[in-house]
Amino acid sequence: MAKSTINNIDVTGKRVLMRVDFNVPMKNGDIRDDRRIRMALASIRSVVDRGGRLILISHLGRPKGRGPEPQFSLQPCAERLGELLDLKVTFVTTCTGAEVHQAADRLTDGQIMLLENLRFNEAEKAGDPGFAHQLATMADIYCNDAFGTAHREHASMLAVPQAMGSKPKVAGFLLHKEVNYLSDAIADPNHPFIAILGGAKVSDKIGTINHLLQKVDVILIGGAMTYTFMAANGQEVGDSLVEKNCLDDALEILDTASRSNAKLILPTDHICGRTLQSDTQIKVGVDQIDQGWLGLDIGPATVKNFRQHIIGAKTVIWNGPMGAFEIAPFDKGTRAVADQLAQATLDHNAITIVGGGDSAAAIEAFGLADKVSHVSTGGGASLEMLEGKRFASVELLDEQSNILRSALPS
Repeated sequence: MAKSTINNIDVTGKRVLMRVDFNVPMKNGDIRDDRRIRMALASIRSVVDRGGRLILISHLGRPKGRGPEPQFSLQPCAERLGELLDLKVTFVTTCTGAEVHQAADRLTDGQIMLLENLRFNEAEKAGDPGFAHQLATMADIYCNDAFGTAHREHASMLAVPQAMGSKPKVAGFLLHKEVNYLSDAIADPNHPFIAILGGAKVSDKIGTINHLLQKVDVILIGGAMTYTFMAANGQEVGDSLVEKNCLDDALEILDTASRSNAKLILPTDHICGRTLQSDTQIKVGVDQIDQGWLGLDIGPATVKNFRQHIIGAKTVIWNGPMGAFEIAPFDKGTRAVADQLAQATLDHNAITIVGGGDSAAAIEAFGLADKVSHVSTGGGASLEMLEGKRFASVELLDEQSNILRSALPS
């Protein structure tokens, strides 16, 4: 059953506690990429434009949880949000206590305040009910719009909605879109259904691969995790990254794939370098990688092969880069896949979904984020959904029929 969203409920004059994901990349106090803030704007505007009194909560980075750490302050996010909305956003330098409650009491219709980083208090990650109660008592309505942390059992994700009791608990537009896109893609995809999986570690994607082998027509493997599969298969991988503790897992996946209806396709050639530097000596390695060389990207023959599968697909999910895309010339494979997804979307009306993390960063960097169907804001959350997992943080939200029923006259 569909979850109720923020637009299903009257917010006028009510205090809305909205969990957002403002975990943006920062450098020297400056926001390097504000996409996660921009993705929350629809939910924020829905509350503000209808006269709600909005209290935003988020985390940023991985502080120790023992108090403020300036490099992880959300103040730059408050300033950027104010610029995007052309509205004043009040920033509160803590997330609990009298100062917060007083600021909440001062809010009037259509005003916004952002609390300081939840993770400055260790109670957030611990899922502490007392900490959650302090947040919940400020609010008339709870809204979860933080897909990036939907898989986390932290206080703001679980204990706060639990502490809200019978008060409305709804999804923001971003969370709703993310969950629907990914769950629909897995549950009822158009075929051919292709998954493209990259990144460094097989260990991060064992569950995802095993689940997708039951769903997809083809899995295309790229990135450094390729070399763990190759090593497990007895191929020479030179000095490439190999997760030795995952060789048995990789071999088991290859065996499972050989007995399934899905094809699991590994690269047949590789862009190799002596070192992971832009000015290193490079060559193309075919089938194997010589000693003294690192596999750092998929090769041209693999790009061509992958293209044939991607362009003919009706549903494509991509999670993880094909190589060390941050460093030229090892960005070509990832860029080619991004181009192919954009072409499949435009020319063949394919549903194309890019998982969060590095693949989202890559398609943003290539200027193609608006050329695919959906770019997820959640890395780990996307992977867990691709494993078929359900999130307690989403299950706690109200069903749409319950909200609509409660709005009817008695």
